[in-house]
Amino acid sequence: MPRRRLSAALLGLALLTGSTALAITESMTAPAHALDDGLARTPPMGFNDWNSFGCNVDEKLITDTADYFVSSGLKDAGYTYVNIDDCWAAHDRDPQTGRLVPNPQTFPHGIKWVADYVHAKGLKLGIYTSAGTQTCAKTMPGALDHEEVDAQTFADWGVDYLKYDNCNNQDRPALERYTKMRDALKKTGRPIVFSICEWGQNKPWEWGKDVGHLWRTTGDISDSWPSLLSIFKQNVPLAPYAGPGHWNDPDMLEVGNGGMTAREYRSHFSLWSIMAAPLLIGTDLRKATPETLSILTNKDVIAVDQDPLGTQGTVLASDNGHWVLAKPLKNGDVAVTLFNETDTTATFGTTASALGLPKRPAYVLRDLWTHKDAETAGTVSGVVPAHGTVMYRVRRDSRAWAFQPPAAAFGLDLPSAVTGISGTITPAGRAFTADVTTTNLGRAPMLNARPSLGLPTGWKAEPVGRTGAAILRTGATLKSRWRVTPPASEPPGARSLTARLSYGLPGTRLSLAEDLVVPKPVPGGTTDLGADDWATAHNGYGPVEHNMSNGGAKPGDGKPLTINGTVYAKGLGTHAPAEIVYYLNGRCTSLTADVGVDDERDPRPVAGQSTVTFEIWADGTKVADSGLRTWQDGAFHLSSGLTGASYLRIVTTIGGDTNSYDRGDWAIPVLTCGS
Repeated sequence: MPRRRLSAALLGLALLTGSTALAITESMTAPAHALDDGLARTPPMGFNDWNSFGCNVDEKLITDTADYFVSSGLKDAGYTYVNIDDCWAAHDRDPQTGRLVPNPQTFPHGIKWVADYVHAKGLKLGIYTSAGTQTCAKTMPGALDHEEVDAQTFADWGVDYLKYDNCNNQDRPALERYTKMRDALKKTGRPIVFSICEWGQNKPWEWGKDVGHLWRTTGDISDSWPSLLSIFKQNVPLAPYAGPGHWNDPDMLEVGNGGMTAREYRSHFSLWSIMAAPLLIGTDLRKATPETLSILTNKDVIAVDQDPLGTQGTVLASDNGHWVLAKPLKNGDVAVTLFNETDTTATFGTTASALGLPKRPAYVLRDLWTHKDAETAGTVSGVVPAHGTVMYRVRRDSRAWAFQPPAAAFGLDLPSAVTGISGTITPAGRAFTADVTTTNLGRAPMLNARPSLGLPTGWKAEPVGRTGAAILRTGATLKSRWRVTPPASEPPGARSLTARLSYGLPGTRLSLAEDLVVPKPVPGGTTDLGADDWATAHNGYGPVEHNMSNGGAKPGDGKPLTINGTVYAKGLGTHAPAEIVYYLNGRCTSLTADVGVDDERDPRPVAGQSTVTFEIWADGTKVADSGLRTWQDGAFHLSSGLTGASYLRIVTTIGGDTNSYDRGDWAIPVLTCGS
């Protein structure tokens, strides 16, 4: 699929302020639904194979997924559609009938057999084609000018959902092409959910309601934090266009594919749910971890997405990367998402009055990730970690608040090692501070509040100041600090630090964890970074690669590093925006590298595509910058001094436009250090 991006300027449209929240809450009349056919009254939930498998799809994957929906509890959680994406058909149509033919190697039993198998499980089958002469992968014919025969074929096979892409469209008008397929589907008489995958190029939110049941508002998502953030910002202003039977679609879920942290995946799932987006799983469920399944089957969060009122959440605030979104629910409750896009922990929120709720002494506040109820005097707030999300359901009927413990805004804040690094790097033997904040949001006093730390084996923590309070009244805050020291002999690797809070009688307990990295120090002498391990790495698309280009979403799928025809045997393959951090411990003097845009790019370059810059940072100071590099430029020799620096950051940035095909190579990177 092409990786397209819309301008982030869309973010400026339709953002709603707290002053409009009351009107939104009181607007409980559902909008008219698309096509007036009763389908997709709530956002579709299911599976699509593309994000994890690409063209490596076959009937066993689909039947295995259907089986797993049933055995894992996904079906019970609401997931219904098992959808086949591109590459399922033979290269040519049947010469006699003109119909599409399933690939005999990958779908030997045919699509109808697969549909019957899926239906027997109480599930539904989806399929894919494009409103063009070929599909996006160019492995099978598209449906352009074959709409009626293809729609009837899908209906005859028992298909329940059609994803209709936009590739190879011969520059024909989008509305014309998608309307023709709408009419062809309707003519079959079979109820088929129609997913318009037009990438938002022609503002389908303005016309899609009369054509399909959902429409893509953006280019393709990738399994990375920058991609998730970009797509969220494009989709969130479009709330006025969504409702029962017609949904904004910010693309499929990446949860579980490995390119983001569990915290970032929880944010992904929370944001898609507050935006009433379709929830289409994009990972190999046969290999899903318990953590992945716990995210995907969170029924409290799913209930927000599937609420029958069908209102997309709107933005109440977005100050400095701290987002507050609210979504009125059919029973009068309000769902609230507090999302922190920044790299540091922050405390923020809203109030019951700003949400349009009636004035009460207190309200029941349900945390949708801990699944715990508490009472709040009216503040809806949280200590939100970097890239994290706190999600609440605020009850409109608050009569039960007196039977709940007071709500606590409870957070653990660990310092970043150097400006710009997401997360905390903790060298062995070096002490750092851990701050725990506890604020009573409740109407009742919080009694005997006792925060504590859970440490990795062998680590030590020394309290600095207060670590408890007999009484915390409404709005009062307890700040506790510990000086934490890992052993000098601690081996490199990932660790976790847990903050715990107990309070009240008989006792309420909360906990949360932060990830740490004990870095591997770089060796003395001259080091080839193409072969050495980093402390942390973040990449805009797929993983950072050793000694090859960044090819795609999977590790090891790149090609030889090549900059404007010159091939390099060693180096690092990145995709903007990327950041790689090394722990120097003040021992290194310089870094040199040849940098440039890799030749592995779209063979049809367009203006603004494949433009990046390369930067070297010593601790919090930028010490070298390549300037803008394009796909037409040869390698640029970048070098800098690093004397005295504790950390090295090498950064590949977006060149001021989008990150489409921004594959940046750090060729022959040589780090020189003392012994």
